[in-house]
Amino acid sequence: MIPIAKPLIGKEEIKAVIDVLNSGTIVQGPRVKEFEAQFAEFIGTKNAVAVNSGTAALHCSLYAAGISKGDEVITSPFTFIATANAILMQGATPVFVDIEDATFNIDASKIAEKITKKTKAILPVDIYGCPYEYEPVRRIAEENGLIVIEDACQAAGADYKGKKCGTLGDLSAFSFYATKNMATSEGGMLTTDNSDFAEIIRMFRHHGQSEKKKYEYYGLGYNYRMTDICAAIGIEQLKKLKEWNEKRARNAEYLSKGLAGIKGIKLPIIKNGCNHVFHQYTIKVEEDFKLKRDELMELLHKKGIGTGVYYPKPMHLFEHLSQHRYKKGDFPTAERLSEQALSLPVHPSLTKEQLDKIINAFEEFR
Repeated sequence: MIPIAKPLIGKEEIKAVIDVLNSGTIVQGPRVKEFEAQFAEFIGTKNAVAVNSGTAALHCSLYAAGISKGDEVITSPFTFIATANAILMQGATPVFVDIEDATFNIDASKIAEKITKKTKAILPVDIYGCPYEYEPVRRIAEENGLIVIEDACQAAGADYKGKKCGTLGDLSAFSFYATKNMATSEGGMLTTDNSDFAEIIRMFRHHGQSEKKKYEYYGLGYNYRMTDICAAIGIEQLKKLKEWNEKRARNAEYLSKGLAGIKGIKLPIIKNGCNHVFHQYTIKVEEDFKLKRDELMELLHKKGIGTGVYYPKPMHLFEHLSQHRYKKGDFPTAERLSEQALSLPVHPSLTKEQLDKIINAFEEFR
Protein backbone atom coordinates (compact mmCIF):
# COMPACT_ATOMS: atom_id res chain seq x y z
CA MET A 1 0.00 0.00 0.00
CA ILE A 2 1.30 3.45 -0.91
CA PRO A 3 0.62 5.43 2.29
CA ILE A 4 -1.15 8.79 2.21
CA ALA A 5 1.51 10.11 4.62
CA LYS A 6 4.85 8.86 5.88
CA PRO A 7 6.84 10.46 8.71
CA LEU A 8 10.53 10.68 7.83
CA ILE A 9 12.83 10.03 10.78
CA GLY A 10 16.52 9.63 9.98
CA LYS A 11 19.66 8.78 11.90
CA GLU A 12 20.17 12.48 12.67
CA GLU A 13 16.88 12.71 14.56
CA ILE A 14 17.58 9.45 16.41
CA LYS A 15 21.02 10.65 17.50
CA ALA A 16 19.60 14.01 18.58
CA VAL A 17 17.02 12.30 20.79
CA ILE A 18 19.63 9.99 22.33
CA ASP A 19 21.83 13.01 23.06
CA VAL A 20 18.94 14.68 24.91
CA LEU A 21 18.17 11.52 26.88
CA ASN A 22 21.82 11.27 27.88
CA SER A 23 21.96 14.96 28.83
CA GLY A 24 19.64 14.65 31.81
CA THR A 25 17.48 17.56 30.61
CA ILE A 26 14.46 16.22 28.77
CA VAL A 27 11.73 18.76 29.50
CA GLN A 28 11.68 22.35 28.21
CA GLY A 29 15.32 23.34 28.16
CA PRO A 30 18.22 24.38 25.90
CA ARG A 31 17.05 22.42 22.85
CA VAL A 32 13.68 24.19 22.95
CA LYS A 33 15.40 27.58 23.02
CA GLU A 34 17.65 26.53 20.16
CA PHE A 35 14.70 25.31 18.10
CA GLU A 36 12.78 28.54 18.76
CA ALA A 37 15.71 30.67 17.64
CA GLN A 38 16.27 28.66 14.46
CA PHE A 39 12.56 28.61 13.56
CA ALA A 40 12.20 32.36 14.10
CA GLU A 41 15.18 32.93 11.78
CA PHE A 42 13.73 30.56 9.17
CA ILE A 43 10.32 32.26 9.21
CA GLY A 44 11.70 35.78 9.53
CA THR A 45 9.99 36.86 12.76
CA LYS A 46 11.36 38.37 15.94
CA ASN A 47 9.84 35.68 18.13
CA ALA A 48 9.02 31.98 18.00
CA VAL A 49 7.56 30.19 21.02
CA ALA A 50 7.42 26.39 21.10
CA VAL A 51 4.44 24.49 22.52
CA ASN A 52 3.30 20.87 22.60
CA SER A 53 0.79 20.88 19.71
CA GLY A 54 -0.73 22.92 16.93
CA THR A 55 -3.93 23.10 18.97
CA ALA A 56 -1.99 24.63 21.86
CA ALA A 57 -0.43 27.10 19.41
CA LEU A 58 -3.87 28.23 18.26
CA HIS A 59 -5.16 28.47 21.83
CA CYS A 60 -2.13 30.48 22.94
CA SER A 61 -2.54 32.85 19.99
CA LEU A 62 -6.16 33.58 20.85
CA TYR A 63 -5.32 34.07 24.52
CA ALA A 64 -2.46 36.46 23.74
CA ALA A 65 -4.72 38.43 21.41
CA GLY A 66 -7.16 38.95 24.27
CA ILE A 67 -9.98 36.92 22.76
CA SER A 68 -12.52 36.09 25.47
CA LYS A 69 -16.13 35.28 26.24
CA GLY A 70 -18.59 37.15 24.05
CA ASP A 71 -16.09 37.87 21.29
CA GLU A 72 -16.45 36.62 17.73
CA VAL A 73 -13.65 35.25 15.55
CA ILE A 74 -14.16 34.90 11.81
CA THR A 75 -12.73 31.72 10.33
CA SER A 76 -13.20 28.98 7.74
CA PRO A 77 -15.67 26.11 8.13
CA PHE A 78 -13.37 23.89 6.03
CA THR A 79 -10.49 22.93 8.29
CA PHE A 80 -9.43 20.59 11.07
CA ILE A 81 -11.59 20.82 14.20
CA ALA A 82 -8.78 22.36 16.28
CA THR A 83 -9.14 25.71 14.50
CA ALA A 84 -12.69 26.21 15.72
CA ASN A 85 -12.27 24.38 19.03
CA ALA A 86 -9.48 26.74 20.07
CA ILE A 87 -11.90 29.66 19.66
CA LEU A 88 -14.42 27.88 21.88
CA MET A 89 -11.69 27.21 24.44
CA GLN A 90 -11.48 30.97 24.96
CA GLY A 91 -15.24 31.24 25.36
CA ALA A 92 -15.55 33.05 22.03
CA THR A 93 -17.79 32.23 19.07
CA PRO A 94 -16.52 31.00 15.69
CA VAL A 95 -18.18 32.91 12.86
CA PHE A 96 -17.80 30.99 9.61
CA VAL A 97 -17.24 32.35 6.11
CA ASP A 98 -17.50 30.18 3.00
CA ILE A 99 -14.40 29.17 1.06
CA GLU A 100 -12.97 29.66 -2.43
CA ASP A 101 -13.64 26.84 -4.86
CA ALA A 102 -10.13 27.07 -6.32
CA THR A 103 -8.00 26.82 -3.16
CA PHE A 104 -10.27 25.60 -0.31
CA ASN A 105 -9.18 28.73 1.60
CA ILE A 106 -11.47 31.32 3.19
CA ASP A 107 -13.16 33.59 0.63
CA ALA A 108 -11.88 37.06 1.49
CA SER A 109 -14.66 38.73 -0.50
CA LYS A 110 -17.23 37.40 2.00
CA ILE A 111 -15.52 38.40 5.25
CA ALA A 112 -16.64 42.02 5.58
CA GLU A 113 -20.34 41.13 5.67
CA LYS A 114 -19.77 38.96 8.76
CA ILE A 115 -18.09 41.65 10.86
CA THR A 116 -20.08 42.89 13.88
CA LYS A 117 -19.34 44.93 17.00
CA LYS A 118 -18.35 41.64 18.66
CA THR A 119 -15.75 40.69 16.02
CA LYS A 120 -12.22 40.81 17.43
CA ALA A 121 -10.14 38.72 15.02
CA ILE A 122 -9.92 36.95 11.67
CA LEU A 123 -8.42 33.46 11.72
CA PRO A 124 -7.65 32.32 8.15
CA VAL A 125 -6.19 28.87 7.44
CA ASP A 126 -3.40 28.00 4.99
CA ILE A 127 -5.23 24.85 4.07
CA TYR A 128 -3.26 21.93 2.58
CA GLY A 129 -0.12 24.11 2.57
CA CYS A 130 -1.61 26.81 0.32
CA PRO A 131 -1.31 30.38 1.69
CA TYR A 132 -4.55 32.25 2.25
CA GLU A 133 -5.24 35.52 0.37
CA TYR A 134 -3.22 37.72 2.67
CA GLU A 135 -3.59 41.17 1.08
CA PRO A 136 -7.40 41.51 1.08
CA VAL A 137 -7.71 39.94 4.53
CA ARG A 138 -5.09 42.28 5.98
CA ARG A 139 -6.83 45.27 4.40
CA ILE A 140 -10.18 44.27 5.94
CA ALA A 141 -8.53 43.73 9.33
CA GLU A 142 -6.86 47.15 9.30
CA GLU A 143 -10.04 48.92 8.21
CA ASN A 144 -11.94 47.34 11.12
CA GLY A 145 -9.28 47.26 13.82
CA LEU A 146 -9.10 43.46 13.91
CA ILE A 147 -6.25 41.12 14.78
CA VAL A 148 -5.24 38.48 12.22
CA ILE A 149 -4.30 35.07 13.62
CA GLU A 150 -2.88 32.83 10.90
CA ASP A 151 -3.45 29.08 11.14
CA ALA A 152 -0.28 28.00 9.36
CA CYS A 153 -0.39 24.51 10.88
CA GLN A 154 -0.15 22.86 7.44
CA ALA A 155 2.12 25.42 5.78
CA ALA A 156 5.66 25.36 7.17
CA GLY A 157 7.85 26.81 4.41
CA ALA A 158 5.04 28.14 2.20
CA ASP A 159 4.93 31.79 1.19
CA TYR A 160 2.61 34.43 -0.26
CA LYS A 161 4.36 36.75 -2.74
CA GLY A 162 7.66 36.43 -0.91
CA LYS A 163 6.16 36.65 2.62
CA LYS A 164 6.51 33.38 4.49
CA CYS A 165 3.52 31.76 6.13
CA GLY A 166 4.15 32.53 9.76
CA THR A 167 4.43 36.24 8.97
CA LEU A 168 0.92 36.56 7.49
CA GLY A 169 -0.73 37.24 10.85
CA ASP A 170 -0.16 39.31 13.94
CA LEU A 171 0.25 35.85 15.42
CA SER A 172 0.75 32.61 13.50
CA ALA A 173 0.39 29.00 14.64
CA PHE A 174 2.22 25.91 13.35
CA SER A 175 1.76 22.20 13.98
CA PHE A 176 4.54 19.61 13.98
CA TYR A 177 2.27 16.58 14.19
CA ALA A 178 3.77 13.35 12.83
CA THR A 179 2.32 13.69 9.30
CA LYS A 180 3.13 17.39 8.78
CA ASN A 181 5.82 18.57 6.33
CA MET A 182 8.18 18.66 9.31
CA ALA A 183 7.42 16.85 12.54
CA THR A 184 8.48 16.63 16.17
CA SER A 185 6.05 13.71 16.82
CA GLU A 186 3.68 16.14 18.56
CA GLY A 187 4.45 19.83 18.82
CA GLY A 188 3.65 23.34 17.72
CA MET A 189 5.10 26.83 17.38
CA LEU A 190 3.89 30.43 17.59
CA THR A 191 5.57 33.12 15.50
CA THR A 192 5.08 36.86 15.95
CA ASP A 193 6.90 40.17 15.69
CA ASN A 194 5.03 41.37 18.78
CA SER A 195 7.27 40.72 21.78
CA ASP A 196 4.44 41.43 24.23
CA PHE A 197 2.38 38.64 22.65
CA ALA A 198 5.40 36.34 22.83
CA GLU A 199 5.92 37.00 26.54
CA ILE A 200 2.24 36.36 27.30
CA ILE A 201 2.46 33.04 25.45
CA ARG A 202 5.62 32.01 27.29
CA MET A 203 3.75 32.43 30.57
CA PHE A 204 0.52 30.88 29.31
CA ARG A 205 2.30 27.70 28.20
CA HIS A 206 3.84 27.35 31.68
CA HIS A 207 0.84 27.62 34.03
CA GLY A 208 0.94 31.44 33.92
CA GLN A 209 4.45 31.45 35.37
CA SER A 210 7.06 33.90 34.15
CA GLU A 211 10.33 32.34 33.06
CA LYS A 212 12.04 35.25 34.82
CA LYS A 213 10.61 34.50 38.29
CA LYS A 214 9.83 30.93 39.38
CA TYR A 215 6.61 30.23 41.28
CA GLU A 216 5.17 33.64 40.55
CA TYR A 217 1.93 33.29 38.59
CA TYR A 218 0.59 36.20 36.57
CA GLY A 219 -2.64 34.67 35.35
CA LEU A 220 -4.28 31.53 34.07
CA GLY A 221 -2.00 29.14 32.26
CA TYR A 222 -1.75 25.60 30.95
CA ASN A 223 0.95 22.97 30.61
CA TYR A 224 1.65 23.55 26.93
CA ARG A 225 5.44 23.18 27.14
CA MET A 226 7.47 21.40 24.47
CA THR A 227 10.05 18.84 25.58
CA ASP A 228 13.71 18.95 24.60
CA ILE A 229 13.13 15.54 23.00
CA CYS A 230 10.62 17.00 20.54
CA ALA A 231 12.73 20.12 20.01
CA ALA A 232 15.78 18.00 19.15
CA ILE A 233 13.77 16.24 16.45
CA GLY A 234 12.50 19.60 15.21
CA ILE A 235 16.00 21.06 14.88
CA GLU A 236 17.00 18.22 12.56
CA GLN A 237 13.71 18.27 10.63
CA LEU A 238 14.00 22.01 10.00
CA LYS A 239 17.32 21.42 8.23
CA LYS A 240 15.53 19.12 5.77
CA LEU A 241 12.28 21.06 5.33
CA LYS A 242 13.26 23.04 2.23
CA GLU A 243 14.42 19.92 0.39
CA TRP A 244 11.32 17.98 1.42
CA ASN A 245 8.98 20.79 0.37
CA GLU A 246 10.70 21.00 -3.02
CA LYS A 247 10.20 17.25 -3.45
CA ARG A 248 6.53 17.59 -2.55
CA ALA A 249 6.16 20.34 -5.15
CA ARG A 250 7.87 18.19 -7.80
CA ASN A 251 5.65 15.24 -6.92
CA ALA A 252 2.58 17.46 -7.17
CA GLU A 253 3.67 18.75 -10.57
CA TYR A 254 4.27 15.19 -11.80
CA LEU A 255 0.85 14.07 -10.61
CA SER A 256 -0.85 17.06 -12.19
CA LYS A 257 0.78 16.39 -15.55
CA GLY A 258 -0.17 12.73 -15.38
CA LEU A 259 -3.77 13.35 -14.29
CA ALA A 260 -4.51 16.28 -16.58
CA GLY A 261 -7.46 15.99 -18.91
CA ILE A 262 -9.54 13.45 -16.98
CA LYS A 263 -13.16 14.52 -17.14
CA GLY A 264 -14.64 15.20 -13.73
CA ILE A 265 -11.30 15.46 -11.92
CA LYS A 266 -10.21 18.98 -10.97
CA LEU A 267 -6.57 19.30 -9.95
CA PRO A 268 -5.07 21.62 -7.29
CA ILE A 269 -3.88 25.03 -8.41
CA ILE A 270 -1.06 27.33 -7.33
CA LYS A 271 -2.00 31.00 -7.29
CA ASN A 272 0.39 33.47 -8.91
CA GLY A 273 3.20 34.49 -6.60
CA CYS A 274 2.48 31.79 -4.02
CA ASN A 275 4.62 28.87 -2.94
CA HIS A 276 2.33 25.92 -2.13
CA VAL A 277 4.11 23.28 -0.02
CA PHE A 278 1.52 20.52 -0.63
CA HIS A 279 0.95 19.18 2.83
CA GLN A 280 -1.85 17.51 0.89
CA TYR A 281 -2.36 17.03 -2.85
CA THR A 282 -6.13 17.29 -3.05
CA ILE A 283 -8.21 16.69 -6.15
CA LYS A 284 -11.94 17.34 -6.58
CA VAL A 285 -14.10 14.47 -7.78
CA GLU A 286 -16.89 16.36 -9.51
CA GLU A 287 -20.39 15.27 -10.50
CA ASP A 288 -19.44 14.43 -14.10
CA PHE A 289 -16.77 11.91 -13.03
CA LYS A 290 -17.69 8.27 -13.63
CA LEU A 291 -17.58 7.38 -9.92
CA LYS A 292 -18.55 9.12 -6.72
CA ARG A 293 -15.68 10.26 -4.52
CA ASP A 294 -16.02 7.44 -2.02
CA GLU A 295 -16.28 4.85 -4.80
CA LEU A 296 -13.05 6.18 -6.31
CA MET A 297 -11.39 6.08 -2.90
CA GLU A 298 -12.40 2.42 -2.47
CA LEU A 299 -11.12 1.54 -5.94
CA LEU A 300 -7.75 3.20 -5.27
CA HIS A 301 -7.41 1.36 -1.97
CA LYS A 302 -8.01 -1.95 -3.76
CA LYS A 303 -5.16 -0.98 -6.11
CA GLY A 304 -2.85 -0.36 -3.16
CA ILE A 305 -3.05 3.43 -3.08
CA GLY A 306 -3.76 5.18 0.19
CA THR A 307 -5.99 8.24 0.14
CA GLY A 308 -7.50 10.65 2.63
CA VAL A 309 -10.56 12.85 2.92
CA TYR A 310 -9.66 16.16 4.56
CA TYR A 311 -12.34 17.12 5.56
CA PRO A 312 -15.57 15.12 5.16
CA LYS A 313 -17.81 17.47 7.14
CA PRO A 314 -17.61 21.27 7.41
CA MET A 315 -17.29 22.71 10.90
CA HIS A 316 -20.66 24.45 10.94
CA LEU A 317 -22.46 21.09 10.73
CA PHE A 318 -21.04 19.76 14.01
CA GLU A 319 -23.53 20.25 16.81
CA HIS A 320 -21.14 21.84 19.30
CA LEU A 321 -20.08 24.42 16.70
CA SER A 322 -23.43 25.21 15.15
CA GLN A 323 -24.49 27.34 18.14
CA HIS A 324 -28.01 27.00 16.69
CA ARG A 325 -27.08 29.65 14.16
CA TYR A 326 -26.01 27.48 11.23
CA LYS A 327 -27.70 24.86 9.11
CA LYS A 328 -26.98 22.79 6.05
CA GLY A 329 -26.87 25.04 2.99
CA ASP A 330 -25.33 28.06 4.74
CA PHE A 331 -21.88 27.52 3.19
CA PRO A 332 -22.52 25.75 -0.11
CA THR A 333 -18.95 25.75 -1.41
CA ALA A 334 -17.53 24.20 1.76
CA GLU A 335 -20.35 21.64 1.82
CA ARG A 336 -19.87 20.68 -1.83
CA LEU A 337 -16.09 20.41 -1.57
CA SER A 338 -16.33 18.28 1.57
CA GLU A 339 -18.08 15.71 -0.65
CA GLN A 340 -15.58 16.09 -3.51
CA ALA A 341 -12.17 16.45 -1.86
CA LEU A 342 -9.81 13.49 -2.11
CA SER A 343 -6.14 13.67 -1.17
CA LEU A 344 -3.57 11.51 -2.94
CA PRO A 345 -0.05 10.65 -1.71
CA VAL A 346 2.46 13.44 -2.35
CA HIS A 347 5.00 13.00 0.47
CA PRO A 348 8.74 13.25 -0.32
CA SER A 349 9.51 9.54 0.08
CA LEU A 350 7.43 8.58 -2.98
CA THR A 351 9.32 6.97 -5.85
CA LYS A 352 8.69 7.59 -9.55
CA GLU A 353 7.26 4.08 -9.76
CA GLN A 354 4.77 4.88 -7.01
CA LEU A 355 3.76 8.15 -8.65
CA ASP A 356 3.25 6.32 -11.94
CA LYS A 357 1.13 3.72 -10.15
CA ILE A 358 -1.13 6.50 -8.85
CA ILE A 359 -1.45 8.04 -12.31
CA ASN A 360 -2.02 4.69 -14.02
CA ALA A 361 -4.85 3.90 -11.60
CA PHE A 362 -6.85 6.64 -13.35
CA GLU A 363 -6.21 5.45 -16.92
CA GLU A 364 -9.55 3.66 -17.24
CA PHE A 365 -11.32 7.02 -16.75
CA ARG A 366 -9.75 8.80 -19.72
